[in-house]
Amino acid sequence: MVNTSETKNEKLKNNEATVQVMKKPKTFAQQVEIIKEKGFIIDNDTECIGFLKQANYYRLSAYFLPFRKKDGTYFSNINFHRIQRIYEFDSRLRGVLFNYIEKVELYLRTQLAYYSGHVHGALGYMDGVIYNDRHNHEKFVKLLNVCIEENKSTSVVQHHKEKYGGNFPIWVIVEFFSMGMLSYFYADLQSGDQKYLAKELYGTSVACLKSWLRCITDLRNRCAHYSRLYYWSFPALPKMPRELETSPNRKLFSQILVLKLLYPDKKEWLNKVLIELKAIVEEYENDISLRHIGFPEDWYEQLEK
Repeated sequence: MVNTSETKNEKLKNNEATVQVMKKPKTFAQQVEIIKEKGFIIDNDTECIGFLKQANYYRLSAYFLPFRKKDGTYFSNINFHRIQRIYEFDSRLRGVLFNYIEKVELYLRTQLAYYSGHVHGALGYMDGVIYNDRHNHEKFVKLLNVCIEENKSTSVVQHHKEKYGGNFPIWVIVEFFSMGMLSYFYADLQSGDQKYLAKELYGTSVACLKSWLRCITDLRNRCAHYSRLYYWSFPALPKMPRELETSPNRKLFSQILVLKLLYPDKKEWLNKVLIELKAIVEEYENDISLRHIGFPEDWYEQLEK
C-alpha cells in the first residue's frame, strides 16, 4: 500500500529541487560589466551607468536580442551606443504612433456610436438581440459595468445615475470604451451592421476590418505601456485587401500599414504622419535595421499610396 503522505513529501521535495535560487540584484557598475561580458563595446562606463539609471537593465536587455547568435552568445564588436540609439528610436516611434492611433480611436468611437444610436436607439447596445450568435451578453454587460465603475467619480457618470437611473446612451458610454472594447463591440454586431460599417467607413470587407481592429488594439496597447516594438513579432497577422498587393507580416511595418488604412484623414496622413515617420527612420537609419521591423525597401511608397 502506498503511503500518501510520503508521496506528497517526495513531490514537494522534487518541486523544491527544480526551483532555482533567485538572482541577487546587480549594481549599475555590475550591470556594465555584464554588458561587456556579452561582448558589447562600452566607450565610457560613466555614461553607460547614466543610461542604465534611466532604463531598467531587464527592459534594456531585450534590445540585445537582434545581436544574439543561435548558440546564445552575441556578435562581437557591437558598440553599446548602437543599443542606446535603437532604444531611443523605439521610444520616439512609440510616441508618434500612439499620438496618431488616438485619432483612429476617437473616430471609431464617434462612428460606431452614431450608427448604433440611429439604427438601434440610445440604449440599443444593452439589448442582446442586436448582436450575433458568438456574443456573450453577460460578459459584455460586466465589461460595461467595469467602465462605469472606473469612471464613477466623473460628473458624467454621477449625472446619468442621478437623472437617468444609471442608464447611459451609446454616445456617452462609448467615451469610456477602450480600443479593445471598440473592436469587441464591432466584432459582435450582426452581419448586416458589420458589412455596412466596413463598407461605409473604409470601403472594405468585414474580415479585413475585424482584423485591422484587432491589430490596432495590439499596437495601441504596446505603445501605451511603453513596450518594445523593435524586433518584435505581433500576435495577429493583418488581413490585407487583394488590391493592396502586399504580403503582411507580424512585424511593425504591417501594423503601421493597418494604421494607415484606418486613419480617417488621408491628407493629414500624407502631410504630417508619414513625414514624421520618415524623419525618425532617417535620423536613426545608421543604427537600426529595417528588416528587424519588417520594413520593405519601398516602405515609404507603400505607406504613401
